[in-house]
Parts: sequence; structure tokens; C-alpha cells
Amino acid sequence: MLLPLFIVIGILIKADSSGPVFYKQQRVGLNFIPFFIYKFRTMVQDADKKGSQITAGGDVRVTRIGRILRKTKVDELPQLINVLKGEMSFVGPRPEVEEYVILFKDDYNDILKIRPGITDISSITYRDEEGVLRDRGNAEEYYKTVLLPKKIMLAKEYIMKSSTVYDIKLLMRTVIRIFLPVKNTE
Repeated sequence: MLLPLFIVIGILIKADSSGPVFYKQQRVGLNFIPFFIYKFRTMVQDADKKGSQITAGGDVRVTRIGRILRKTKVDELPQLINVLKGEMSFVGPRPEVEEYVILFKDDYNDILKIRPGITDISSITYRDEEGVLRDRGNAEEYYKTVLLPKKIMLAKEYIMKSSTVYDIKLLMRTVIRIFLPVKNTE
């Protein structure tokens, strides 16, 4: 059903900048098993080699169409491939890159007992994470020392409250937050 949308987005991405339509990045999943997460490419080709793994608002690596895809969260749709492959679920703690998982390994021992998800409490709370990081002197350091610990706390909260009803509520809150965004107050 989403194939026509994927084709249109692919054409827009290719018209806007050179490089592949999809971006894949290794993340750590269930039981610390690495996998590649899929997204629509929203940055210039090889952006991960040209800067931090963290993207703050105003990052010059983000393409014109990429700004729109990120703002609308459409760039996340290819993660449905990860769901179909069994690497992710619709709701669950967001998967992180290995570098950050290693920093908080004790916490991730608990978090990675369940499958990561496309959305969770932190996705809703920090919908505009780039905006939160925009005015930080060192966005990556702020992410590691302030934002990631808060996201870990929210992931643990999700695990404690996890149920089908709670997942449905989070899915509904995610959809509402996409269509009615509010500015993060960090």
C-alpha cells in the first residue's frame, strides 16, 4: 500500500541530491544483536563521515527534502521493513548505535531484553530532538550526558508499563504528535 508513496519520496530524494534513496545504519537490537535500521536518506551522501552521529537543528548536512521528511517523520517509514524482518516492533524502546549502548551497558542489559520499536515514549517526548540539540555548544556531549540518560529512563518506564493497551495508546499519541507537533521544552 505504501509503495506509491515510497516511489514519490524516492524520486524527490534523487532529484534533491546525489546518493541512495535509503540510509541504513547499524543499531543494537534485541539481546544486543546488531541490525541495520532503514530510513529515507535525509542528509548528503556519506554524512556520517562528515560529522557527528547526532543531528542538531540547522545541520548543513540535511538536504532540502530531508528537512521536510524529518519534520513530518516520513523518513522513518522504511523501518516497517525492520518490523517485517522481525528486528523491530511498532512500539518499543528506540534502538541506539553501539557507541551509546556501550556507554550505558548496564541500563541496556534491561532495555534490550525486548525488541526495539519505531516509536516509544521518548519519540513522543523528544519529537523535535534536533531542535532540543540546536543551541547546545556540543550537541553530541549534551546528547550523551543529558538527553540519552533521560531517554533510557523513559525506555525503562515503557518496559514497566508495557501492555497491548499501553502500546495502542503510544501509537495514538505518536500519530497525534506527528500531526499536532508542539515545541519541546528541554
